[in-house]
Parts: sequence; C-alpha cells; structure tokens
Amino acid sequence: MILPAPAAAIGLLLLSNLFMTFAWYGHLRFKSAPLLTVILVSWGIAFFEYLLQVPANRIGHGALSAAELKTIQEVITLTVFAGFSALYLGEPITWNHAAGFALIAAGAAIVFFKPL
Repeated sequence: MILPAPAAAIGLLLLSNLFMTFAWYGHLRFKSAPLLTVILVSWGIAFFEYLLQVPANRIGHGALSAAELKTIQEVITLTVFAGFSALYLGEPITWNHAAGFALIAAGAAIVFFKPL
C-alpha cells in the first residue's frame, strides 16, 4: 500500500527528526569527548537526517505548501525533543516547557487555516 503524500512526508519528517535530535543534542551525555569528535559524529548522524528530510519535503510538496511542511517539521521537532529530553537526557519537561510548546503548536495551527 502506498501512503498518501502528506502521510509519507510526516512519517519521513518524524524519522528525520529523530536523527537530527541525536545529532544536535545526543553528545550532551558525553561531555568528556573532544569537541571535534562530537562535531564529526554529529555530522555523520545528520547525514542520515538529510537522507530522510529531503525526500520528505520532495514527496510532501504539492500536497502541502512549503510553509505547511516547515510548520509540521517544527511541531514534530518539539514533540521529538520533549521525549528525547525526558527519556535520553533525563531532563523532565516542566509545566512552563509544556505550556510554551503548546503555544508554539497553537500558533503553528494558524498556518493550516485557509484564507477566505
């Protein structure tokens, strides 16, 4: 079964964000590792993020606008980051983090309202 373009794009964006979150923040558990090492490892991880993110945008564009794709990506990023922060870094999401993320998501929803 072939997924509709928006569903395929969202799935690929979700997977790409898992890689990117590890590339950007995963090294925080390894503060004793040399900075150059964590930069190179992060670039290596980010390569896989791009292998998923670029096709996601290519597949999704047309069914979704570029602004809608970017908005979906940002909401996915916050969602993935919240789980990553709590589960991998051991930093719980506090009420003010959750409230701020919810306000960002509410603002993002405006992108999907069609002009009259």
